Amino acid sequence: MRLTHLLAIGIVALLPLLATAEDKPAETPFAIGEGKLALTAPAGWKKVQPKSRIIEAEFEIPAAKDDEIAGRLTAMGAGGTVEANIERWAAQFTGEGVKPKVEKKTIGGSEVHVVDLAGTYKDTPGGPFAGGKTTLREDWRMLGAIIVTKDAGSYFLKLYGPKATITENEKAFTALVDSLTVK
Repeated sequence: MRLTHLLAIGIVALLPLLATAEDKPAETPFAIGEGKLALTAPAGWKKVQPKSRIIEAEFEIPAAKDDEIAGRLTAMGAGGTVEANIERWAAQFTGEGVKPKVEKKTIGGSEVHVVDLAGTYKDTPGGPFAGGKTTLREDWRMLGAIIVTKDAGSYFLKLYGPKATITENEKAFTALVDSLTVK
């Protein structure tokens, strides 16, 4: 009887630890490019229905403490040259000294161009051809990755939102990009 009592106390003591492990958000594996590119989104990023048909995967990023708007990550196929796309992204920002910082690296056997921009973001819901009104968002930031594969085409990963939210999620974005595998 005494052993049973000790076992029960031990199980009750472990319950909070078990509940905590189950309550933690899990990383989310996802694929783009008809399954040819696999990535893993960080825990806490919520996969949502893409706002546009051209977006293959979309995540909502929790807003930083004083930010009112959540961040957004989109993943989609890409056309055009790397340079033209970086210029297009840079044109989505205004302000003093808006100049993209670009780092080129190789991940999963593919060329990846990581782009960092900050300033006033020209937010046009639905994109430039949707006819929507552009809202200027001051103090925003974008981290992007242009993935150039040998056989599966090129793809964009674009994380953008209020600067504090994106800065708070910079390491998570890097981990997502570094998780790339190409089949």
